[in-house]
Amino acid sequence: MTGAADKRPRTKPAEIRRDELMDAAESLFLRKGFAATSVGEIVAEADVAKGTFYLYFKTKDDVLDALRTRFIEGFCEKLDLALAAGDRDWSGRIDIWVRTCVNAYLDSVARHDLVFHQHAPADRAMKADNLVILRLATLLEQGAQAGAWTIDHPRMVAVMLFDALHGAVDDSLAAKTPLSRAQLIALITRFYRRALAIDQG
Repeated sequence: MTGAADKRPRTKPAEIRRDELMDAAESLFLRKGFAATSVGEIVAEADVAKGTFYLYFKTKDDVLDALRTRFIEGFCEKLDLALAAGDRDWSGRIDIWVRTCVNAYLDSVARHDLVFHQHAPADRAMKADNLVILRLATLLEQGAQAGAWTIDHPRMVAVMLFDALHGAVDDSLAAKTPLSRAQLIALITRFYRRALAIDQG
């Protein structure tokens, strides 16, 4: 028989196999919902044996945790790249921060809701360990050290600014007539600038 060439590869690097399982799970979770998706469906979608799933994850919740981590890391990568390539002026960095966050959120609302809304709302460690907030706190602290603005507690200010942006985007998404991206970005940018006393009119 010469059918061996038609069979799927028996071995792949662990990182690739894990990513394929995560991709399959994410696709199913978005189409069917987290609760309605079984491990059997995930392995069928990924075209692997069921035992392969358990080499990487114990439960569906573990997959969801991994998807959440991947989402946050991807979000942070977009921020890092935008800030590295953008304006060196501190007020410009704030503008880039807002624009990048709003666009990244709006580009992936369904994935955001999947990975965050399945978690218990009382999990306050998610806020304490939020890498986006930590990056914003660092930006605020650096700006304060450079004399661009004056703030007493960079991390707490970062939490409040992050929640303001998140809340504004959520409110617009829920509205009967959502704001355009341009309107939303402009509104939040003005709020950030005024909060940091760098508004220019």
